[in-house]
This record gives sequence, C-alpha cells and structure tokens, in this order.
Amino acid sequence: MRLVAGLDEAGRGPVIGPMVIAGVVIDDSRIPQLLDIGVKDSKKLTPKKREELLGPIMELIERHRVEIIPPEAIDGIRVAKNINLLEVEVFTGIINRLSPDVAQIGSVDVDCTRFKKRICAGINQSVEVISVHHAEDAYPAVAAASIVAKTARDGEIASLWEQYGDFGSGYPSDPKTRAYIINKIELGEALPPIVRHSWKTITELANCIKNGSLKTF
Repeated sequence: MRLVAGLDEAGRGPVIGPMVIAGVVIDDSRIPQLLDIGVKDSKKLTPKKREELLGPIMELIERHRVEIIPPEAIDGIRVAKNINLLEVEVFTGIINRLSPDVAQIGSVDVDCTRFKKRICAGINQSVEVISVHHAEDAYPAVAAASIVAKTARDGEIASLWEQYGDFGSGYPSDPKTRAYIINKIELGEALPPIVRHSWKTITELANCIKNGSLKTF
C-alpha cells in the first residue's frame, strides 16, 4: 500500500472570509475510484454536487485534515512576509500530520520548483513531493482535497452570513461583496474582523467613496 496525499486550498483571493487548506490521504489503489464517483476540481462542480461527493470521498480516503486560516492571520502574514509562505507553513504542517508516502500539491508559487523546495524544507519525514500548477486537474487526490476545502469554506461562509449578514461570496469581483464593504465605509462603521483589511480592494473602495467615483470602480 502506498499512501498518497492530495492537498489544496480554497479562498486564497477573497477580501472577506477565511482561507481553507485541506489534505486527504488515500491508498493509491483507490485513486481510480475517485474518478469513478465524479471527483474533479471543485471549481468545476456546483455546491450541491460538492456536498454530494463529500461523503463518498470520506469513505474512500484513509484520513484527512482541514485547516481554517482566519483573515487576521492572512493580514498579518501579508504585512510581514508573503501569503505564499503562510500556505507553505500550513501545507507542510498538514503533510507532517498525515504522514503520506507521496504528497501532491498545486503550487501557489509561479515557480513550482521553489515552492517544492520550501515544502520539502518543512517536512520532518521522508515524503515524495510533487508540486505543479493546476494539480487538481492532474491528480484526483488533489481534486478530492479541493472539494473538501471548498465545502468547508462554504460552510464557514454560511455561518458568517448568519452572524454578519449576507456579504456574498467574499470575492472582490462580487457586486454584493463590494456593496457590503461600501455600505460599512459610508456608514462610518468599522469593518468587521471577517474582512481582510490588507487587501487593496479596501483601499480602492475607500478612495472611490472619498473621490465620488464609485461608478467607475
């Protein structure tokens, strides 16, 4: 038996909400079954389909790990370092906890070799690391991890809606998300802790409000 870990993240780019990183470990003999049940990159699946696949995925895998990174942690790392380094830290922590023979990861760095070296430097055991762009399309285990991560983030966002109101998807391109932030700024309210204050979207919207140029944003 050779244990393969697939790792992926959800929510790297939003201005509101957490980032979620997930890892799953599966016996390599069961990987074809992931394809049989319809596992693919979570972005190519509807929320309903992701939910439907979650149970079957859990039945096929040996173990998994989900890490939720709150906005304040993301803001802190952006000020001091680079969000890629935060992801390296979380990815390596998950690999060390899951103890696979092979770890397949989608590189968040434009330089896959550099990303792989950083991952390997943080692993405290013998693990073969494979890091490529769009790994969720090449490796079913990574696609499974992407579904786990995305489903977990969807659940987190739903909980935040209940507490803070419907701010949409949290992505800067979402009109509902932008309207939520604009409303808070115009009312003079402090942006809640679910907002990533270091994102340039916040500064851009604030400047547009100040200059009266929201229509051009």
